[in-house]
Amino acid sequence: MVVLREELEVDEPLEDVFAFVGDFVNSAIWDPGVAESRNVTGGPVGVGTSYDLTVVFGDRRLPMTYEVTVFDPPHRVVLRGKGATVNAVDDIRFEPTARGTRIRYMADLRLKGLLRVAEPLMRRRFENTGTQAIAGMQRAFEARSQAR
Repeated sequence: MVVLREELEVDEPLEDVFAFVGDFVNSAIWDPGVAESRNVTGGPVGVGTSYDLTVVFGDRRLPMTYEVTVFDPPHRVVLRGKGATVNAVDDIRFEPTARGTRIRYMADLRLKGLLRVAEPLMRRRFENTGTQAIAGMQRAFEARSQAR
């Protein structure tokens, strides 16, 4: 098991930040490790909403399915991801600050089957993925601010 923890503060209101990050269809905008994301259930986001993602890991593109398991606007969203080689739980929390909104992002990644023995070797690669995701989120919010 690899647990990633990242934190970011942005200059946007809590509700706007939650609406953007809490809808995982936008993960393809802010996470360079996501090539595509599609809401397969349609309708508004809530518990049970499912997303099909194409994730990029090294030179491979892998399909994953994510489902919203906790949806508490504008404070928290939890998604459970399943792929051929990995299971993931993404727990994203939001809180207001004097400047805007603090985002606390935690991802629990577990390789499946025999790949589990490689987790210690993959830890650094997973950590880089988390760092890139939060940096991408920062860039996405900066671009949104400049567009206004």
